[in-house]
Amino acid sequence: MTQLISGHTRFIAHLGVPTESFRAPMIYNPYFEARGIDVVVVPMGCEAEDYAAFLPLLARQRNFIGALVTMPHKMTTPALLDEASTAVQICGACNAVKRDGKGTLVGDMFDGEGFTRGLKRKVRTIAGSSALVVGAGGVGSSIAASLAESGVSRMGLFDINAESTARLAAKLRQHYPLIDISSGSNDPSGWDIVINATPLGMMAGDPMPLNVDRLSPDTFVGEVVMKQKETAFLAAARERGCLTQIGTDMLFEQIPAYLEFFGLPTTTPEELRKVGRIHY
Repeated sequence: MTQLISGHTRFIAHLGVPTESFRAPMIYNPYFEARGIDVVVVPMGCEAEDYAAFLPLLARQRNFIGALVTMPHKMTTPALLDEASTAVQICGACNAVKRDGKGTLVGDMFDGEGFTRGLKRKVRTIAGSSALVVGAGGVGSSIAASLAESGVSRMGLFDINAESTARLAAKLRQHYPLIDISSGSNDPSGWDIVINATPLGMMAGDPMPLNVDRLSPDTFVGEVVMKQKETAFLAAARERGCLTQIGTDMLFEQIPAYLEFFGLPTTTPEELRKVGRIHY
């Protein structure tokens, strides 16, 4: 059964390209329907060159609740905000926007919290462990910040853009001076936690983000790509005996935090998994 959209319906925009990789509407909308909440999440494929003009106008719509922000807009959103959370200031990226009662455009970042919640749910201790984050863009920065907040003792950062890596490393050292932070290598050997926070895996034939043969079987391996349930990278890690976390796990874990941010009735990942209707 499809939720009826009427003149009373409010919306949350899901902004990014390509929209074909979006999975959030398949979770949010069944949840809203099951709960009788007159809200829909609408994918909107806004191109990067149009985004700076599009977001402020979109936020002026009377039935606008907020927006879920994904690639390639996470890094450009902070400059369009009136108010940014500490997480946004650290990451230089934003994946959630809302308009408050005064018309102020407020932004926050939940990727890192979603990832670490999922990791903890899998009974993996973060405090005192070591983590390698491959990808220093919006999602990678958020995950790195959340891992730092959760108490990792050592962190490695890698990105093909050395400038992005250096910028993230500097911000982390500023806020978490006790963590041993290194950069410049994506060798997964010797790390307790390894995360692919790059887009590699979205397209068939993409190269691996790192040398899978260097993974130890006791390493926890996480992914952020959601275009398919299990990427070739995660499948290879699982074959080596690694415990893995698929991209949509992060999504299920962060949605309750998003709902709270938007001022909507919140829920649990378990309920979302029951009502979600994800297909690839």
